[in-house]
Formats: sequence, C-alpha cells, structure tokens
Amino acid sequence: MLVMVIGLMVFFAIHTIPTNAELKNGLVARFGNGGYQAFFGVLSLVGLALIVLGFHKLQLHPGKNPILWDPPTFMRHIALPLMLVASVALVAGFIPSHIQAALKFPFLVAVKAWALGHLLANGDLASLVLFGSFLAYGVYARIAYKRNGRRAPFYKGSGPWRNDAIVVVLGVALYLAILFHLHAMIIGVSPLA
Repeated sequence: MLVMVIGLMVFFAIHTIPTNAELKNGLVARFGNGGYQAFFGVLSLVGLALIVLGFHKLQLHPGKNPILWDPPTFMRHIALPLMLVASVALVAGFIPSHIQAALKFPFLVAVKAWALGHLLANGDLASLVLFGSFLAYGVYARIAYKRNGRRAPFYKGSGPWRNDAIVVVLGVALYLAILFHLHAMIIGVSPLA
C-alpha cells in the first residue's frame, strides 16, 4: 500500500501546481516553460508508475488488500454508463467542440466519472484509496480552477459542430475498446465479468 500512496502523493502534488496560477507562473519564470513541462512530465510519470506498481502488487496479494464491502451487481450497471461519460469527456478534452465548452473542464469530468464508477464497482481497500483519491482531486481541482477564474488547460473554444460528432464517435469507440478488450488486457479483469 505504501508504494501506491507515495505514488498518489507525488502525482497529486505535481498536479496541484497548475491549479495555483502564482506558483505555476513562478516555476515557469524560474525554469522556463520547457523546464517546467519537463519537471511536470517526469514527476507525473514517476507518480503514475508508483501508483500502477503499488496497486498491481496489492491485487496480487489479497491478504494485504482487504475487501471492505461486496458491491451489489447493480453498482456495476451504474459504473458502465459512467465510463462512457468518462470516455467521451476524455476525448472532448483534446478536440475543440461544444461538448468541451459545455463541460468546461472535460479532463476533470473524465477523472471524476472514472473514479466514481470504479468506486461503485470495487469494494477493496486499494480501490477505495486509489479511486477515492482521484475523485477527491477532481473535485478539488474543479473548485480551484473555478475560484481562480481560469479555464481548463488545453481549452480551445467550441469549434465547429462536426467536432462534436467526432468527439462522440471517438469517445464511444474508446469506451467499446476498453469494455471489450483493453480493460481485460491491461488490468486483467473484464468489466463485463
């Protein structure tokens, strides 16, 4: 559990910097935009690697990852549409569209929907810590950006209506790929099981 928690601390510590404009601007002024982005990227990858490694180790050793509750089956039926929302929101973060403009912070919508869906479908301690942390961060970051009056990173405006169709098609394709293949291949568990 310690490896995953350290990874979460590193990952979220670095991801709180963009929510504080003064801190981010100070780092960019000191190290340059390229230096700041390299620092941000490297620490994000280190944190993510520790999260994945720690979570994977806990899944291999059930004795170190107690089951806190056994989610009822209907929770999985709620989690599946949340994952569709997460997939479309994730794609919307990259493509200027009316969906991106309406969501305002599409990446944070994706993170919150993903985390909530996984919290509903999993009852082990590691899942509670991992997905609960991401859900809490998503809520915190949205409030911080709104308080600062800032737009989400990568925001490009609404774009033409055809981009909305592209966002939906790519989001659904991503969702289906994860649902029927990638989740089982990467995580080792089918969400349809």
